[in-house]
Amino acid sequence: MALTIGIVGLGYVGLTLTAALARAGHTVHGVDSQPAVLDTLARGRPHIFEPGVGEVFAELVGRRIFVGPALPTVPLDAVVISVSTPIDPVSRRPELGNLAAAARDIARCCPEGTPVVVRSTVPVGTTRRVVLPVLQERWDRVRLAMAPERTIQGQALRELVELPQVVGGIDAESTAVVARVFGELARRVVPVSNPEAAELVKLANNCHTDLIYAYGNEIALIADQHGLDPLEVIRAANLDYPRPDLAKPGFVGGGCLSKDPFLMLDSAPDNPPFLVGRARELNEYLPVHVAETVVRLLRQGGGTRLSVLGWAYKGWPPTDDMRGSPVTPMMPVFAAAGITVRGHDPMVTDEVIRRHGGEPVDLAKAFRDADGVLLLNDHPNYRAMNVADLVGDCSVDARPLFVYDSWRILDEAAVTAAGVRYVGLGYRPDGEPR
Repeated sequence: MALTIGIVGLGYVGLTLTAALARAGHTVHGVDSQPAVLDTLARGRPHIFEPGVGEVFAELVGRRIFVGPALPTVPLDAVVISVSTPIDPVSRRPELGNLAAAARDIARCCPEGTPVVVRSTVPVGTTRRVVLPVLQERWDRVRLAMAPERTIQGQALRELVELPQVVGGIDAESTAVVARVFGELARRVVPVSNPEAAELVKLANNCHTDLIYAYGNEIALIADQHGLDPLEVIRAANLDYPRPDLAKPGFVGGGCLSKDPFLMLDSAPDNPPFLVGRARELNEYLPVHVAETVVRLLRQGGGTRLSVLGWAYKGWPPTDDMRGSPVTPMMPVFAAAGITVRGHDPMVTDEVIRRHGGEPVDLAKAFRDADGVLLLNDHPNYRAMNVADLVGDCSVDARPLFVYDSWRILDEAAVTAAGVRYVGLGYRPDGEPR
């Protein structure tokens, strides 16, 4: 059955859901408050990179995808709220004004009883506490449910179909009607008792991921104090051991993992979680720790020029998303130390690199004109790098002093054979003082 769906908020969550629904044969009316976003989308050019989304918009804008500043007057089978729910950078408390504003617009524009779906990630209790009262101000009959977004960047269009869609309504009717809507897209829908359960599902998934990665980072920091190789420890711990695997250490960012732990903390203000906040604190400390280590390495060799490779928060699946990127907290450390930063990323534009304080360069120049090279993500292009070729044209004096391979994706032997020191996260094989 073909549906007509409204989506309020065309950031990553709303954009990918729009594309997935349209590709499945449904009509989508997308709303956003930013004219520049609407302008590019109306021309079939998404403002956010996600594999497959550009092709869907190029084909279906004006046919099954319509964008504008307000919801249409045509009847809608459901309206999805996918606006941003940021945290205050100082207090770390959630800002839910966009959510309430979206609910007011829906109540004003849509007939009473139009099914409303909260898709934005929120603290537990927000759907009932923030959205429901706004709808009830204008409607006697409210059908409202929470259906959290849980996709990974780089695989969203596939996961929107393959991942179970969790739905929790304020009553049985709300759950049933929204479950039917998502049943027209996803292979499986999982009804839960209420919106609060659905809200906690999303936070539980992402905070669990943050915890897992934090533990791998903890192992790396401990190994570093003892001059051990954390990857050797983790591989030995995991090999044929019938317990949950330890995670490889690395940076933990992105729009969700850098925000959702604070939404979880806000969900339990009277009895704060023991683990969630500390795990996030550790994962936010890691980029600063690495930046300070890199500064020490540069100073030991008298260097002041650093090339940073990989500015997006992750390299695989590839993305251009800078939210939660480790380079952001690193740049003040480099600036304070007087380090000149050059930047390269296969996905991030030169303009964005400049905006964050770096000077864009190609890979050859990144190695040729730097005293140190810092690799921050694991994009396939970096995995395939031949460091020997990149430094081959450099004189001995012009070669980088070191390569700091945060994800340990390069061939250590090849790097050292090229006359460049190799360092990794929690790993300094030549006895660097700690």
